[in-house]
Amino acid sequence: MAAAGEFQPVRDDTTGDLFLPASRRPDGTWRKPKRVKEGYVPQEEVPVYESKGKQWAKSQPAYPVGMSPALIATQAAQNKSGKSEQPLIPGLPPAAQQAAKKKKKKNKSEAEIKEVTGKLAGFTIQEPNFGVPAPTRAPKEPKPIVAERPAEPPSVADPVKRLKNLKKKIKEIEALEAKIKSGELKNPDKDQTEKIKRKKDVVKEIKETEKLIK
Repeated sequence: MAAAGEFQPVRDDTTGDLFLPASRRPDGTWRKPKRVKEGYVPQEEVPVYESKGKQWAKSQPAYPVGMSPALIATQAAQNKSGKSEQPLIPGLPPAAQQAAKKKKKKNKSEAEIKEVTGKLAGFTIQEPNFGVPAPTRAPKEPKPIVAERPAEPPSVADPVKRLKNLKKKIKEIEALEAKIKSGELKNPDKDQTEKIKRKKDVVKEIKETEKLIK
């Protein structure tokens, strides 16, 4: 770790500029010299910010005003040794404080025992009877299988609507063919080519659908 003096700015005699001299890192590599502005303060010398609330809390006395010096000394000794969990009540002797803590622990233990006893009172232990065979369940009756009726094809269910859709397809195919012939569509994609190839099938399906309507 670099010493504190290594981060102090140094003034160049020639140029008059301030810069931080080169310093060595913990891994052995070197930091390059760095130019700084006037009034530069090293990072380790920047005071740590404290809010007004924290400053006010630090300015307050550690113990209540008017507390006995003997109690303060006792409390300080206990805090130093790490034995005291909570500060003593002002005006209460240490012996009385210890007695109050023991009574509080005893009451807490008794309350926990009563709670556990109350929960266990509702449980009953039943011994297993190995001589009586376990009851057997009757097998479930299989549900009857109902055959589903196949759905009617759309051409039979609604031939008028089907014919309307087929004629719409023929118009789209003829429009594509016209664009290709006029040169407007020079390179049709795969879907457009497949659509034109299905023209004969669509014409055949139109004729069959018209027979159903008549």
